[in-house]
Parts: sequence; structure tokens; C-alpha cells
Amino acid sequence: MNCVIEGNSVKALGKAIHALSRIGNELWLDPMVKGLALRSVNSAHSAYGCFLFSPMFFQQYSLESASKQGSDAIKCKLVMKSVLPLFRCLTSIERSVERCHISVSTATDRVIIQFFCRHGIIKTHNIHFQESEALQAVFDSHLCPNVLKAPARLLVDMVVHFPLFQEEITLSITPMKVTLRNYQKGGKGPMKTTYTEMSLHPNEFDYFQMGLDSDITFCLKELRGILSFAESRSLPVSIYLDVAGKPVCFSVEDMVLEATVLLATVTDSDSRDHSQPTEPPTPKTPRCPAQSVAVSQGPGSRSHTVPDELIPSSCGSPVISCPGSMSLPEIREPTCLSVESQECSSSSSSPASTKVCSLLFNALSSQQDGDGCAAQQPVLACYSDEEENTDYHPRSPSQC
Repeated sequence: MNCVIEGNSVKALGKAIHALSRIGNELWLDPMVKGLALRSVNSAHSAYGCFLFSPMFFQQYSLESASKQGSDAIKCKLVMKSVLPLFRCLTSIERSVERCHISVSTATDRVIIQFFCRHGIIKTHNIHFQESEALQAVFDSHLCPNVLKAPARLLVDMVVHFPLFQEEITLSITPMKVTLRNYQKGGKGPMKTTYTEMSLHPNEFDYFQMGLDSDITFCLKELRGILSFAESRSLPVSIYLDVAGKPVCFSVEDMVLEATVLLATVTDSDSRDHSQPTEPPTPKTPRCPAQSVAVSQGPGSRSHTVPDELIPSSCGSPVISCPGSMSLPEIREPTCLSVESQECSSSSSSPASTKVCSLLFNALSSQQDGDGCAAQQPVLACYSDEEENTDYHPRSPSQC
């Protein structure tokens, strides 16, 4: 197979390769009588893409023999990482490349891609390929009850509102509107993800056919590729969809090319569970036991509430019945300031009261007790031999 591409057609070929790189890691080159087909499929077989360029797309398109397009047809598979860098910068290709020549040699199992640039520069790339049958997706678009057709720019303006890390989106169609919203995987609440939803009236579409209400969820990454390709060619995008669980098809047609992307959809039960924003769980008021014992561990610790009846755990732990007068010994810490909140001391229905402790290392001034006398703080510094019989004089930590 030999073909020659000129002008803006080289950029269109690069756009097609970029779109297919979003689908799979392998690229199939399928030369046929009706044109050159580029195909790709992901490892899970949940996304498939095909770009068919007719012979009119090329300046020159030739096959060795038309009779070989039967069982001896050329089926070559390339690694996407070896082809994509050649078309990485499409702006540079459009500016510098005048002509591109692609040939497939079955004798050497190589694909030769040559770029004829300005000033007589020729860039030649030899890529080894593997003979492999391309996977062909079976999908009857005329059997889909719902068909939408809209300019690519309209769909791009809707998709651009979703973040790049968004994996799936949900498309809903009713007689009154078409809605596109993000799919919240794993039941994440609105506090963890941003919920985005956009609606369009049926009049905004070039073609609107609805047979039944649909609510489907599919991957967004593969959709961005074909929308970018259609926008660069100023072509409308047709959407063929059915109920949840059946594939959705995005297609682009022109006089010289056809593009199709098939995406698997999430089942109806999963889509309804996660596409809608979930309400945060309402906090339940903890039940208070009839009789409880408040266990205090001094001013520098937290107080706990121990119920009279303990429920045995699932791990087989024994049940211990605490007597009503049981209490833990007080544990005091030196110079510890405890502050108890109003909510903790108000009612018994709230959980155990929380005390905030702050260790001040004797830096606080002495507090006045009820009689107006200064409360003596315990002294952590040791007396010297000369001060054993002297009066009590507390020292600061700096003097120790």
C-alpha cells in the first residue's frame, strides 16, 4: 500500500491518531479498496474507534493488487507509542510539512512514514508492525430508538465544563430536554466532588429523534477525542443511543472520511445509584443509657461515660457488667488547665464531655481559690542543701 497526503489532510490524519490514542494502546492499519482504515480498541473491549479515509482523501492511493483484499489482506498492528510522537505537534506539522507519504511493506514487516518538509528536508520513520486481525465492532445504528445530531462546537462547549479528571458522564434524554451531568463513582457525596449538570432544548439540535427515555453513563475520555476531531473539520456529530447497558455510538461523516466511536455504558442500576448527588447522612443522636457512671480522670484528662449494659461484640469478647459505683482513680497532672465546654456540661444526652488541657509549665500566675487565698502549685524543682530549712519559695523552670 502506498498513499500520499498533502496540505491540511496531514493534520486531519494526525487528529485521527490523537483521537484513537485516547481509546487504546495499539493502532491497526487496514488498507482496503474503499480506503485506509485506522482502528483501535482498549484492553477491556469497552471502547472502539475507527477512522476510514476514502481514496479521495489522498492525493495518491494505491494497492498492489485488488485481489489480495480477501484472506490475504494486509492487517498490521502498530504500537501507539511509536506512532503518536510523529504527530505530536500538529501546529508544527501544518506549518512545515508539505506532503506525507505512507507505505506498508509486507516483506520487511515495516510501515514507512515520510514527511516532506520545506527547504527540501525529508524525515523518514520506519516502524515495525505485527500481523494481527483487527477487531471489528458489530453495531446497528439504524436500530437505535434515539438519534441526536448537533454541531461539534455545541457538544464541546458542554464537555468543557467537566474537569479533566472526570472519568464518566451521564447523558439523559427526555421529550423536553437533553441533560449532561457528571457521574459520581462510588457514591461520593456533594462535599467531595463538584456536581455539574447542563441541559439543552431539543430545538438546539440539528436532528432530534426520540423513541424512549434514556439515561446512560459512559466514559468521557474517548468522547473528547472524536469531538476534537469533528471540531477541527467543522463537522456535526451524530449520537445513536438506547437504554442503559447498551453501547452508544458517536459518528462523524464527510465526503472523504467516516469516523465512529463505540462506548460501553453502565447498567441501569449503577447509573441511577451514582449519577445523582447523594445526600449526606443525617447524624443520629446517640442514645443515652438509663443509668450511667461518669468516670473522671482528674482535671487534666477526659471524662468518659460507661453504660451499665454492654453489648457483646462480634469478635466474641466477653461481656463485663460494671457496678453502678465503679470509678477510676484520679490522675492529676501538674499545672494543667482544663476548660469544659457548655455543651458537655449541659445535658446527659450528649456524648462524654470533652476537656481541653493546656500544660503551662508554671508560667501562669497563681489562681485565687474560694477564700481569696492563692492556690499553691506543686514545685517540680529540687531544693539545695542551703535552702532546706528556709521558707518556701517556688522557683520558675528557668531558675532550675
